[in-house]
Amino acid sequence: MLFHDVVIVGGGLTGLMAACEAPPGLDVALFSKIYPTRSHSGAAQGGFNAALGEDDSVEAHIFDTVKGGDYLGDQDAVEVLCSEGPEVIRSLDRMGVPWSRRPDGRPAQRSLGGAGFPRACYAADISGHVVLHTLYERALAAGVRLYPEWHLVEILIEEGALAGLLLYHLATGRLEVVRCRVALLAAGGYGRIFQKTTNGHSNTGDGTAVAYRAGAVLADMEFVQFHPTTLTGSNILISEAARGEGGYLRNAAGERFMDRYAPQKMELAPRDVVSRSIFQEIKEGRGLDGGSVNLDLTHLGREKILRQLPQITELAHRYAAVDPVREPIPIEPAQHYSMGGIRVNLDCETTIPGLLAAGETANVSVHGANRLGGNSLLETVVFGRRAGRHLGKAAAGRPLPPPPRASLADALGRWQANFSAGPRHPDDSAAAIRDALNRTMTDKVGVFRTGEELGEAMAELAALRTRYDALRLSPGERPFNTELIEHLELGCLLELGEITAGAAFRRTESRGAHYRLDHPHRDDARWLHHTLARRGADGRAVYEAGPVSITRFPPQERGY
Repeated sequence: MLFHDVVIVGGGLTGLMAACEAPPGLDVALFSKIYPTRSHSGAAQGGFNAALGEDDSVEAHIFDTVKGGDYLGDQDAVEVLCSEGPEVIRSLDRMGVPWSRRPDGRPAQRSLGGAGFPRACYAADISGHVVLHTLYERALAAGVRLYPEWHLVEILIEEGALAGLLLYHLATGRLEVVRCRVALLAAGGYGRIFQKTTNGHSNTGDGTAVAYRAGAVLADMEFVQFHPTTLTGSNILISEAARGEGGYLRNAAGERFMDRYAPQKMELAPRDVVSRSIFQEIKEGRGLDGGSVNLDLTHLGREKILRQLPQITELAHRYAAVDPVREPIPIEPAQHYSMGGIRVNLDCETTIPGLLAAGETANVSVHGANRLGGNSLLETVVFGRRAGRHLGKAAAGRPLPPPPRASLADALGRWQANFSAGPRHPDDSAAAIRDALNRTMTDKVGVFRTGEELGEAMAELAALRTRYDALRLSPGERPFNTELIEHLELGCLLELGEITAGAAFRRTESRGAHYRLDHPHRDDARWLHHTLARRGADGRAVYEAGPVSITRFPPQERGY
């Protein structure tokens, strides 16, 4: 059994920022399923939004964010994000983040989709990577205790409050109880419920699913963002920075087709608009063979491409055999980000006393129904900082809970139920179930949705859950048991897939990234509310409506 004042689960930007901002004197431990510097945050390319420009303003950033989220974002949370953004970026600058610079030495900024000004601070096209490593160095210097390759299994709840965490240590193959005063979940998203995704293999929604099983409320799970530009086939991210630097989208005839869909913003319309436009071009027969379009950078010139987009150039070379200096890059939309997550307040508190959440694991609703490029990275550091500072206050006001007894006994019973001599159905496997899940989510819960297909998806996912429940693992503790990890991850993916499909079926309107062909219009009278999901006594999701905070900007028609 381990003891710490504060436990953070997740070693990406949010978790590391929280660890760095926790007050001195606290015993802070950070657990991560992979080594922190391998966290998916390091794959982020485009930049961190902040209203630093002479012509820009916090007010403009708030409006762009509220409009981009199709008026479902909580405007008090959006105000926190945009108001605290400039100071957090300056703080990162003081930490030593190697931003790309203007001639006068200030951080350079580029345009990303849905923004009224060049607002994204960046480091070429490796922005997440450099900030992740800077924060990792800072966490080490602050004396944060790091536990890499520990997998979250359960959150232990006694009398309705956090009593500890149950984690699996890959290197020893053993379970461990971790007791703490407070804990923060910053475990990333769950893009791996989809077949076509930019997300890393570790993005299986463990923190979100485990918190949901423990009684936390989830919100807005139907809103899933599909990034417009990923390499066709591999779905490796080609950052919005490519369009921010001036790249064009062209169909098979060479036309810049975005003037048909967003004539004012063109390629820099919000991601939901651009993704649907690409699919529409393909659907109407103007796509390339294989179902894609082209991202054309050739007019930017060799020097600019190599200076501003070096990683994109390397990715295109390595994974598509394309030289973007001379030829366009074939791209297609793929799942990229989840607006939904564990419902939290402005201090990152969940509905479970002692448990906090932040980053993509959480839903504080700064993104509403659709996230603007550059705002998720900003969210990681703004709310990571807020979470870290609040952890100190929360820990000071909460003594170490007594040892978990009833909850631990229940958790160990569920753990042992995973093991037996082998699967009841020898021809079935976690891999087969996961492939079926991915296909169902991509085909029927994708960019375009219908009630009929969502209903079919829900039935298929329920059948997959039955198959999963029948699987059993080989008994015995052994180090680096990847079979066990894949089994645990699949359980999380199935849980979150069912909630996502169910919430999408329930919302009979189109808003932001949720587009229903059978209900193509936004319906504020019936649907201007959050979708909240709780786990019922029978294990199924129970949905209800939650209010949206509207402070400055009443809903209006969203056009670009």
